[in-house]
Amino acid sequence: MAAKQSSYEGSEVESFHFYLQHSGEHQTVVQFLINNLPDQFIRMGADKSSLAVLGVGSGGGEVDVHMLTLMQSTFSTLPITADVVEGSAELVAKFKALVKTTANLQKIPFTWNAMPSEEYIQKAIGSGDMKTFDFIHMIQMLYYVDDLTKTIQFYHGLLNKNGRLMIIIESANSGWDTLWRTFSKELCNETFPVYRSSSDVLASLKSLGLKYEEHFIPNTFDVTECFDPDSKTGQRLLSFMTARENFYQSFSPQIITDILNLLRRECSTEKEGKVSFNSNLSCVFVHA
Repeated sequence: MAAKQSSYEGSEVESFHFYLQHSGEHQTVVQFLINNLPDQFIRMGADKSSLAVLGVGSGGGEVDVHMLTLMQSTFSTLPITADVVEGSAELVAKFKALVKTTANLQKIPFTWNAMPSEEYIQKAIGSGDMKTFDFIHMIQMLYYVDDLTKTIQFYHGLLNKNGRLMIIIESANSGWDTLWRTFSKELCNETFPVYRSSSDVLASLKSLGLKYEEHFIPNTFDVTECFDPDSKTGQRLLSFMTARENFYQSFSPQIITDILNLLRRECSTEKEGKVSFNSNLSCVFVHA
């Protein structure tokens, strides 16, 4: 049996980047962070002489670079360190290349942990010397962890005074949530044994008795071409959205019809022939 996958590798990296370009998700998230992070940074940085950041599941670092730059502009004199946990060696390499070409990041020392979250947790616990952080972020990565509540509990335990754990994940009742919960039997597999959305995260936070605030990040993207079986873009989107290499070869004709019907009628809005998928996100700031 193949080891459980916990990150994007190989052709999936290409598929992931295609999705990001098409959906505009990174731009939406970055704009939200520009509007909301500085206030959070001011709270977490109060009376501190340095700041430590941990990114869990940072991917190629595109969003991390914006967050670190924002932190530098908020605290122009404080030294900042950045630790990165990312299971995909390919994406870690992309992140390192991005850091090399970003002038302002040359002042920040990076510690690279090319491993899944579970491995990082075991390593940290095993060493008995757990580094603590002022800001920990987990963007679109809690789909991959084995135990949601234990993962949140561990990383929350690494926060310094006034620290924040930021979790960004698909919103409850978004198109993703509707699609994956409706077809969980067909879509969930070894890679994604369970689907999670903000409702699962909030349930974990409540069970742990943690203080948090939730923010809504509205986002949609065009899936009109998904309904044209001859469209290469549509096929690639459907394959990414169902986590399959080839959508049309992965399911029975009936399931394909049912998924397409659900996508159009319950996961999207249709106006003047254009079908827009509900890709809303939630950002949860968990207080130390």
